[in-house]
Amino acid sequence: MRARLGRPESRTVVVWAALTAVICGLFSAALATWAAWHTARPLPDATETTAIVAEVLPGREVNEVETGAALFTFYSQPLRPRDLKALLFPDGGEYQQGTTVATVKAVPPAAQQETLALAQRRLRETGWHAFPPHVEPEVTCRAGGGCTPTGGPSNISLVARRGDTALNIQWLANPSIDGTHLTVAVYRATPPAVLPAGVAGGLVGALLGGLVFAWASRRTRPPHPAANGVTVLYAITMLFWWAPVLLAGSSMSRHHLDEPHPVWHPLWEWLGQPGLSLFFVLGAVCALFALALATMPRRDADPLSAAVTEFAR
Repeated sequence: MRARLGRPESRTVVVWAALTAVICGLFSAALATWAAWHTARPLPDATETTAIVAEVLPGREVNEVETGAALFTFYSQPLRPRDLKALLFPDGGEYQQGTTVATVKAVPPAAQQETLALAQRRLRETGWHAFPPHVEPEVTCRAGGGCTPTGGPSNISLVARRGDTALNIQWLANPSIDGTHLTVAVYRATPPAVLPAGVAGGLVGALLGGLVFAWASRRTRPPHPAANGVTVLYAITMLFWWAPVLLAGSSMSRHHLDEPHPVWHPLWEWLGQPGLSLFFVLGAVCALFALALATMPRRDADPLSAAVTEFAR
C-alpha cells in the first residue's frame, strides 16, 4: 500500500489515506441522506395534526396549529439563498427538522400527571410506539451554591412514533407568554430511502476520496516543488474536517443517551453540519488549493524521456 501511494518509506501514509477516505465517505453519505430525506411525505397539515391531538388527548381542545413551512427549516422558514451567510457563520445550528405544532387550551400544571397517564394509555390503544417520558424538574439555583428541585411541576416530554409520523407532547412547568402549558409537535420519521442512499453515497465518496489522495500522494512525493506546501494544506484540511466531527459526534451521542428519540437526528448533524460548516468550507478551500499545487510539474524528469534526451545528445 505504501508503494502504491508513492511513499514506500512512509509509515503513516496508509493511515492518512484511510482517514481521508472515511471523512470523504461521511460527508458524501450526509449529502446523500439529505437528498433522500426529501422523499418523505409533506409535514402534517392542521387537519391531520388536530385529528392526532383528538386521538391522543381526547377532551382537550386545540387552541392553535402552526404548520411547518418545510421539511427542514431555518428559523422556522424554508432555507433561502439569502440565508447562506447566516447558515455558514453564526446560526448554522438553526437549520432543523420542521414540525407542525399544536397548542392545547389551558391545561393547569396540577393536571400534568393525569394528562400524561391519559396520553400514554391512548398512545398504546391507537397503535403508537411510546417511549418513556423524559422529566426535567424545575430547580432553584443559589448564587454561591448548587441547584435544588423546587418540588413543583416539571417539564415533561413524551415522544412516540407510528409509521412515518412522530410526535412530541410537552408539558411546561411554567406557561409561555400566552399561557400555554401543553404543546404537541408532529413531524415525519426517517424515510426508508435514507439508509440505502447513505450507504451508497458513503461508499462512492470514500472510494473517490481514497483515489484522489493516492493520486496527490504519488504526484507530490519529493522532489516535487510544492511537496511541503501540499502537506501543510492537507494537515489543515484534516484538522478542519475531523475536529467538528469528533466534537459533534460526542455531543450527539450524549444527547441521544440522555433522552429518547423516535427519530434520530440526521447524519449531517452528527458531523457538526451545518452548525460548524465554516470549518468544512475552510477545509475544502485548503484541499482544493493543495490539489492545485499538486498539478505543478515535478522537478525530476521522466526516466525514459531523460534517457532519450541523453541519447540524442
